[in-house]
Formats: sequence, C-alpha cells, structure tokens
Amino acid sequence: MKTTANTPPRSGCPVSLGLDVFGDRWTLLIVRDLMFGNKRHYREMLGSSEHISSNILADRLKALLAEGVISAVQDPTHAQKVVYSLTEKGVALYPVLMAISDWSHQYRPVDDQYRAGYEPGGRTDDARKLAELRRTHLGQSDL
Repeated sequence: MKTTANTPPRSGCPVSLGLDVFGDRWTLLIVRDLMFGNKRHYREMLGSSEHISSNILADRLKALLAEGVISAVQDPTHAQKVVYSLTEKGVALYPVLMAISDWSHQYRPVDDQYRAGYEPGGRTDDARKLAELRRTHLGQSDL
C-alpha cells in the first residue's frame, strides 16, 4: 500500500486512489481469502496457495485495518487469536474481484478447477453472495 493516513495520495485520480489501497500483489488476495475462502485467522491466510510471507501478511492486514477494509476482534475461543472480517468497505470490493476474475477467465490461463461452472458475466447470484458476505462478516440478517 502506497499511502497511509499520514501520507497524502499521489493524485486525486479515482484509479490512483483505489490503487493506493489495494494496488499491490497481495492485498486483494487477502480480501479474496476472506471473501471466498472463509479464511478468518492469520495462520489460515498464511497457508494460502500463493505463499505470502508472514511479514508481508502482517503489514497488509495492518494497512487494511487502518483503511477500514477489514476489522479484527479477539477470538473468543483462543486468547492469542484474532478473527478478521470484511467491513462494508471490504464487501464493496466484491464486484472489483469479480471483474478481475472475468478478465482473467478471458485473457489468462485459469486453472480448470476455477473454470467449472464459470460463465462470463453470467453471474446471477451476486445479490445472494453479497447478502451472505454481509451475514458472515457484518452479522447482518437478510432484509
């Protein structure tokens, strides 16, 4: 992450402002793990297939917390664990991740395991997935 609360953004361009928050190799993968992998603890995220290093994971989690994209609470089952959750700001990244996924399906060599059931732009369950994310991460019930 390029900017912090104490560092002014490089420009007021909306693309640049977004990339200041999630424009590195790891940040959206952490959001992906929270969003689609239900990885809520540090060690679970550390075990992702991309093999993020512990210092980078700690740095990105800290930056995501500072930006308000995720929240953290003490795990009631273990005194030394924290449970990470997406905030509404984090849930709002869902269409961004889906757009990246659509682009990758069209232009990159996506593994077969991710191609099963994929239809470009044909998702009809986005509203259901967003409701599920809000239930899981924000404790919201369906309205």
